[in-house]
Amino acid sequence: MSNATPPRRRVILLGSTGSIGTQAIDVISRHEAMFDVVGLAAGGSSVELLLEQAHRFRPVTVAVHDNNAGRQVRAELARTLPECEVLVGDGAASTLAGRPADVVLNGMTGAVGLGPTLAALSAGTTLALANKESLVMGGHLVMDAMVRPDQIVPVDSEHSAMAQALRAGQRSEVSRFILTASGGPFRGKKRDDLVHVTATEALNHPTWSMGPVVTVNSSTLVNKALELIEAHLLFHVPVDDIEVVVHPQSVIHSMIEFRDGSVIAQASPPDMRLPIALGLSWPDRIESGASACSWSSPTQWSFEPVDTHTFPAIDIARRAVKSSMWHPAVFNAANEELVDAFLSEQIPYLSIVDTLVSVLDACDEVVASGEFADSLDGIVRADQWARGWVHNMVLTPHRETIPAEEG
Repeated sequence: MSNATPPRRRVILLGSTGSIGTQAIDVISRHEAMFDVVGLAAGGSSVELLLEQAHRFRPVTVAVHDNNAGRQVRAELARTLPECEVLVGDGAASTLAGRPADVVLNGMTGAVGLGPTLAALSAGTTLALANKESLVMGGHLVMDAMVRPDQIVPVDSEHSAMAQALRAGQRSEVSRFILTASGGPFRGKKRDDLVHVTATEALNHPTWSMGPVVTVNSSTLVNKALELIEAHLLFHVPVDDIEVVVHPQSVIHSMIEFRDGSVIAQASPPDMRLPIALGLSWPDRIESGASACSWSSPTQWSFEPVDTHTFPAIDIARRAVKSSMWHPAVFNAANEELVDAFLSEQIPYLSIVDTLVSVLDACDEVVASGEFADSLDGIVRADQWARGWVHNMVLTPHRETIPAEEG
């Protein structure tokens, strides 16, 4: 038997200064003999942290989306780490994602992750995917870009749980995918209770620590709606065969029900380092820094159905999937704009999901007209159309109605 040390894995971290990226660095730091960080990409809002990461790991390439931040990073690294290439601008992360590596971890937030996702897949690199929006937006284009069937390793805790549970049987033996949701900060509330919700309240998630967009999405259950679309694509399962169940403790991350009645669940305390570690090391398991469940004291796990009247986002997502390849991209893009508007106090909380219904209604007519092509350009056009629709039909009229003393 050979005792040879396995080769080090070259890793590119996209979104290195964000929540997923910093937790990935914590995991990698526990296994420095296993991983080489050869690339870092960030938006540019945390220049000092990005520079700290660059000096620590000495990557071949650093990519920065924001031009001003990129110039600052380039000037500093030219002085302190001259062998490091610095890419700057809109396509920087995509260029980096296509560079030689063993694993690209896409921890970016939002539709900007689509280009890097496609670049990594086209390069044949294993993609540890935490950017659900690129898959929701890109749909079959992303799946078609795969050069091997196991190229995408899901990092969202729910889809990682499904991938782990699927190891218990054959795919043909599965009857249902069960996607768990914490219920967010407003679990148990009714629609009338949410009329005056503030950003501070929406950002107060009971179990997970995430970025602002994902946290607001969790409060509206749009995050779970996006995850439903993601599971539909990743596992080639009809959306009607995916059931969403509220599980407030966030310990069961998702389940697979087999046709013999067995249900296989993946359980662990809520800590993203576990699915991140598995994404980096798949199919092997490594120590992640996350704690295991404790069995030394009484514990209860509860489950309840989703209140789809108060939180209709999941049903809206099912409609989007069944409507066309462009509707999920419109759903995602409109939601991003609406969450930004809510966080900047331009619209009330309930308008986020209410408007998603209106924009999908409008999208029906545009799709029927044949305006969007079956291509990446068509998906990008649908994304841009949705953002423009939100600004023209919702945000601009809203601003015009604000009294002068409040404007």
